[in-house]
Amino acid sequence: MGLQQFWDERYSQPEYAYGREPNAFFREQIEPLQPGRLLMPAEGEGRNGVYAARKGWVVDAFDISEKGREKALRLAEEMGVAIHYQVGDLDSLSFPENHYDLIGLIFAHFPASRRNAYHRHLVRLLKPGGTIILEGFSKAHRDYQRKNPTVGGPQDEQVLFSIEEIADDFQELDIKRLEACEISLQEGLYHVGQGSVIRMVASKPLS
Repeated sequence: MGLQQFWDERYSQPEYAYGREPNAFFREQIEPLQPGRLLMPAEGEGRNGVYAARKGWVVDAFDISEKGREKALRLAEEMGVAIHYQVGDLDSLSFPENHYDLIGLIFAHFPASRRNAYHRHLVRLLKPGGTIILEGFSKAHRDYQRKNPTVGGPQDEQVLFSIEEIADDFQELDIKRLEACEISLQEGLYHVGQGSVIRMVASKPLS
């Protein structure tokens, strides 16, 4: 099964796979920021982008799943906001450089062969002074998956993150926070239980 088919099937069910509420780390980090332009890659069913739109952000989003887009737009309509959501991957879509005040990478696990190039591409889309908020599963997460499959996350360790990889991918940024930590996830049907994540908050230098 291809990735697009996998996500279309997951997002075809009536329930929101990862819930309708935003990711806790994303919500915490976005709270003190002045709303501007936000890009949400691999946005799935829209929970984070819709939350940001409710806070006044102008939201662009993309994902490879058409079913994800449909549910995201439905959620946005229910919440009385609008988001601009495209279907495709970063290679097939066009976004302006030096444009976004914020990029949210919440469990946005790209193919291992493209991860570094994609992350560097996203840095180019960020305005000087703009911020990236990242939370994704760490390589240590495989141990948690073996104990509790309901915690979710990619099965391929190469797709999971290490601090060293993330530091290298985003070396052009001023990294304010980069850590591995154990968290308790309660996100919909597929992120339930203890897991291991990498978290980063970083900004693009002004010059």
